[in-house]
Amino acid sequence: MKTIGIIGGMSWESTQTYYRMINQGIKAALGGSHSAQIAMVSVDFAPIEQLQHVGDWAGTAQILIEAARQVEAAGADCLLIATNTMHKVAEEVQAAVDIPLLHIADATGKAIKALDAESVGLLGTAFTMEQPFYKDHLSQDYGLRVLIPKEADRALVHQIIYQQLCQGRIEDHSRQTYLRIIDHMAEQGAEAVILGCTEIGLLVQQHHTQVKLLDTSALHAQMAIEFALA
Repeated sequence: MKTIGIIGGMSWESTQTYYRMINQGIKAALGGSHSAQIAMVSVDFAPIEQLQHVGDWAGTAQILIEAARQVEAAGADCLLIATNTMHKVAEEVQAAVDIPLLHIADATGKAIKALDAESVGLLGTAFTMEQPFYKDHLSQDYGLRVLIPKEADRALVHQIIYQQLCQGRIEDHSRQTYLRIIDHMAEQGAEAVILGCTEIGLLVQQHHTQVKLLDTSALHAQMAIEFALA
């Protein structure tokens, strides 16, 4: 079994979900008392969040590069950045280490293609929804049409992520807001909706809606499991 490297803490609320799902997957595959071999560096999210909101992506990249090198030095065979938004600097992080970075958009794109879907909705931080690094990966590498909510709804989605979900607050009225937005994207032609922030799966699950949801945390964790057991 290979060792899975994780950069976590962005936020730790979703990182614990990664840890649980990866270990559950390894146990399901190997049985008995087996658990995953994981090397993880969990960063302090507060300075990263501040840099994100002032547009200092070079500063965020340096923090993640340092963490990635620590993960590699700890013996990891691959690297996961346990957040969608910080894949904005995935190329810089990959260039700084010799182990492969398992990209969350690849895990997502492959799952969408397996559904034979061509048009998908995307929920996430404003950075993920509005900037090209994530949408272009899906459209250029997987031929997908990516829909995002209207501006006012994007602001709501972003606000709920940072002010509630990253703080461990799960509120029903926010779930209803997300479900309304999901329904609207389905009406606009989305055949499935990407939960493109690793915290969203804490709020909205498949049993809440008939619209097909793609939980990026679960897909990313499964990609790591398959790598570790290959």
